[in-house]
Amino acid sequence: MSSGSQEKAKLPSYRTHIHYPFYFGGSSSGLAACVTHPLDLVKVRLQTAGKNGNRSMVGMFLHVLRSDGFLGLYSGISASLLRQRMPKELLSQFCADAKVVTYSTTRFGVYEELKEVFTTAKSSPSFPSLIAMASASGLMGGIAGNPADVLNVRMQNDAALPKAEQRNYKNAIDGLIRMTREEGVKSLFRGVWPSSARAVLMTSSQLASYDGFKRLLLENTPLTDTLTTHFTASFLAGFVATTICSPVDVIKTRIMSNKEAKTLPRLLADIYASEGISWTFRGWVPSFIRLGPHTIFTFLFLEQHKKIYRHLHGAPETEQ
Repeated sequence: MSSGSQEKAKLPSYRTHIHYPFYFGGSSSGLAACVTHPLDLVKVRLQTAGKNGNRSMVGMFLHVLRSDGFLGLYSGISASLLRQRMPKELLSQFCADAKVVTYSTTRFGVYEELKEVFTTAKSSPSFPSLIAMASASGLMGGIAGNPADVLNVRMQNDAALPKAEQRNYKNAIDGLIRMTREEGVKSLFRGVWPSSARAVLMTSSQLASYDGFKRLLLENTPLTDTLTTHFTASFLAGFVATTICSPVDVIKTRIMSNKEAKTLPRLLADIYASEGISWTFRGWVPSFIRLGPHTIFTFLFLEQHKKIYRHLHGAPETEQ
């Protein structure tokens, strides 16, 4: 095979672009969440421990196992999955004949739609353009997924609270109903701006960097559009996303789990006064250990979704 033919086989062609279903991102993230939820729970417990939280990641993991059992590692899984994608059987609980989408479905779906709009027969979007698209998608996803995100944080942190302060939500639906009834609709959007800011940073540093790393690997290494390329690009994207999002992630978690409604400046002042600058990257290691695998599994599942879809529609094997 000539070098020109090899290059054609290696790099994606934009002439036969495939329009993938909007929900692929949410489905992939939901599957990934099932794998990584215990790590997410440990991360939240470490971040909300404050200055008295002297346990390591392993120590917190063992503490949860001893105090709550194995199932305790999956506390809040219904909200975590709700945040990724909402099962069809739950839609009637929210609004009749309405399609409800949340965080990952929204951000992945909007991002892919924007990429399709700006992809032509001869070119693909530049990396700065991908960052802009991902930022807009992340903002929309952050707002859409905030209610489930608040629930996810509360349910995960509930067992760490004194008995008198525990909320004891039965599941995501019970949590949404009780929050609305006891605290008002406004409570569903507590921390929405830090959460949305994190979603913008997460989506731009995760989705855009994945596409950027993947493109670099395909253009500058012997790698082709295979699992090895997907794994490498997603691992690097997870590292970038964790580092960029860590400070905002801590702030968001503190706001959502705090019973007292504090303004952002006051919260930052209180955290800095009691913990110093070290709070910025509190829980970075468990965040990376959780987000790294979650990013990898999400993109591996997403690429397989696309591969199967292309196969069913008789399209070329490589992503178009």
